[in-house]
Amino acid sequence: MTERSESPIKDVLPLLPLKGTVILPAQVAPLGVGRQKSLKALEAALAGDRMLVLVAQKQDDIEDPGSDDLRSVGTICRVVQVGRQPDGVLQVIVEGVVRAEIVALEKTSPHFEARVSPRPDPTEKNLELEALMRGVVSQFERFARFSRAVAPEQYATVIQAEEPGKLADLIAQHLPVKLDERQQLLEMNPKERLDLLSQILAREVNILELERKIQNRVRKQMEKSQREYFLKEQIKAIQQELGEADERTSEVEEYKKKIEAANLPDHVKEKALEEVGRLEKMPPMVAEAVVVRTYLDWILSVPWTVRTEDRLDIAEARKILDEDHYGLEKPKERVIEYLAVRKLAPTSKGPILCFIGPPGVGKTSMGKSIARALGRKFVRISLGGVRDEAEIRGHRRTYVGALPGRIVQGLKTASTKNPVFMLDEIDKLGIDWRGDPSAALLEALDPEQNHSFSDHYLELPLDLSEVMFITTGNILDTVPPALRDRLEVIRFPGYIEEEKLKIAEQFLLPKQRKANGLTEENVVFAEEALRRIAREYTREAGVRNMEREIAAICRKVATEVATGKATSVRVSVQNLHKFLGPPKFRYGLAEKEDEVGTATALIYTEMGGDIKSVEATLMRGDGKLQLTGQLGDILKESGQAALSYVRSRARRLGIDEEFYQKYDVHVHIPAGAEPKDGPSAGITLATALASALTGRPVRKDVAMTGEITLRGKVLPIGGVKEKVLAAHRAGIKTVLMPKDNEKDVEEIPVHVRRKMRFVFVEHMDHVLAEALLPAPAVRETIVPPAPATTVPSVDPAAIRPQPGQQPSQQMIS
Repeated sequence: MTERSESPIKDVLPLLPLKGTVILPAQVAPLGVGRQKSLKALEAALAGDRMLVLVAQKQDDIEDPGSDDLRSVGTICRVVQVGRQPDGVLQVIVEGVVRAEIVALEKTSPHFEARVSPRPDPTEKNLELEALMRGVVSQFERFARFSRAVAPEQYATVIQAEEPGKLADLIAQHLPVKLDERQQLLEMNPKERLDLLSQILAREVNILELERKIQNRVRKQMEKSQREYFLKEQIKAIQQELGEADERTSEVEEYKKKIEAANLPDHVKEKALEEVGRLEKMPPMVAEAVVVRTYLDWILSVPWTVRTEDRLDIAEARKILDEDHYGLEKPKERVIEYLAVRKLAPTSKGPILCFIGPPGVGKTSMGKSIARALGRKFVRISLGGVRDEAEIRGHRRTYVGALPGRIVQGLKTASTKNPVFMLDEIDKLGIDWRGDPSAALLEALDPEQNHSFSDHYLELPLDLSEVMFITTGNILDTVPPALRDRLEVIRFPGYIEEEKLKIAEQFLLPKQRKANGLTEENVVFAEEALRRIAREYTREAGVRNMEREIAAICRKVATEVATGKATSVRVSVQNLHKFLGPPKFRYGLAEKEDEVGTATALIYTEMGGDIKSVEATLMRGDGKLQLTGQLGDILKESGQAALSYVRSRARRLGIDEEFYQKYDVHVHIPAGAEPKDGPSAGITLATALASALTGRPVRKDVAMTGEITLRGKVLPIGGVKEKVLAAHRAGIKTVLMPKDNEKDVEEIPVHVRRKMRFVFVEHMDHVLAEALLPAPAVRETIVPPAPATTVPSVDPAAIRPQPGQQPSQQMIS
């Protein structure tokens, strides 16, 4: 260490910027110097009187600071010692001499030089300063005692200081203060410095006292834990010597307390205590003990007596149902009826509803809405692909890893015994050698039996009578008859175009705007654009694909908004193709022109109603009938019956009676990749065959559905509403259907009926008279057309309501 020089301080000194620290007068501190300008400034100081000024930067992340990046007050320091570390950084020890104000930067290259104005502290004291000094010394004494980080010699140096400024600087060196507070201490006068130090010391002493209390508490807890551990180990050793139980006793007592607190039914409580007794008698390491523990945990987690109170406000429930769904009046009415019955008869049993309809019409979401309207919990399990009966009833406890069935697991999830329980995709249950899951559902879905449902795992009767079960499916034909008999079927026929537009405006657009971070100002949909999406970009009974198309548009609009290309986009018919590309479907008639040998059929599938073209053509041959288009046996038989009818009417139709010996007949129903079956295309097949054989075109604006007999009678079919809505979507104006289905037209919305013409037929002759146009060379008609029935104009009394007829066979693709 070099000796200090007594030479006066120069007005211009090398300046060294500091990052993350402030050096105070009378402070000896090490510094690491690595920046080039700083090294140059240090070399200049060492070449002179070893004096330089240290100034803190305002921001530590600046590598090459300017004059605006430096504080206005620093410390003139003396370089005491210099050493070089292995990484090339100079380690410098400096000693603060006096405060100094930076008057101006005289030089910035190759290093900083500044004109400085020293600010020595005044040495005189008054009574107020003397009192401040004593108070700060007393606080520092407590700080040093608590922190144990102040060396005795450093403490003695502080106590011996008589000047206010020096005392403040010595104490500040030992305090963990922030950079801004250290800079304040550097810039303040002695009195202000002592005031601030008094506040800092009070804060630090409080923190240290709290730390000391926490440490004492932790130490006592550790000592207590260690003591308890040693005692427990001693107890274990004693129990082992005496042959007594160890942790099993406390575990058994804990289970008994839980059973008493769970408010279980008597038979469940008795079974649980029996299992606890078994657990108590078991040796500690037996595998059966794990099985018993798991069983007890399941018994305690099932809500045997916990229920939620129903919201019996009918007006509020109706409001909630209308908020969540547009249309769907039948399901809503059924929920309101249930609420009304619950209000008048609180002990009534929960209904077993079955929602049947095509995908995307709101079956599952209606279940959630019903739960919200009733104020109940909602549980949903999917039965699609379930083939094991144990999935429903659970496994017996003798199997490794056995668990209760889906119904008990759902009740545990709901934590209440009266949730709304949705069994989704009930029409897709499987069956194999592991059992029939649909048979296991018979007990759960029978209101006369489900008050004592038995799960193989629990082996205790479970009351499901308060559960509101809702099952969903796309078609009812695949549901076994015994299970179907227990269900109250509510059909979701699909949405008409106007309903889709309302749903899009009220539900889909706000949902997709929110999902894509858009506002109403960012994207606006014209009504005609939504109508074009429904007609030419989707062909479905629900609105799932329509929502996807709207989401695609919103994503593209979000891209334009995010990149600044646009702030507001209006989606219209003119620019719709820019977002979605060319139309995917042709809206309008199935056929563009009246053609020979081509008729339009109405079909019903699990996706809803649809239209299909039936094509017939003749070729030289020996009377073979070929049916293609992946047709099922029932549909093929309908084709044979249709041909037999046409042959029986050959003379009346003006056909050569020996045509079947000269021509082969080929009937095809596109699309070939879709399987099709059912009898409802019978009259369409006969119409196409009659057209091909007579050369008379079929009217392009006529669609038809109905089963045909060999005598030409037209028998009733199912799915009328879905088929008519499909015809409406496709722009068909006239629909031919069996006379016996006239009663089913009442279910079709009024505004749809007003736009369409319905002709109810009883015989195939009437179908041909209505559907076939005259051949070019034939002017007279074969049979006078049947009078057309426009349903809206019919007196309601004329259409007598009859019990609904659900045929066992439908045309399915």
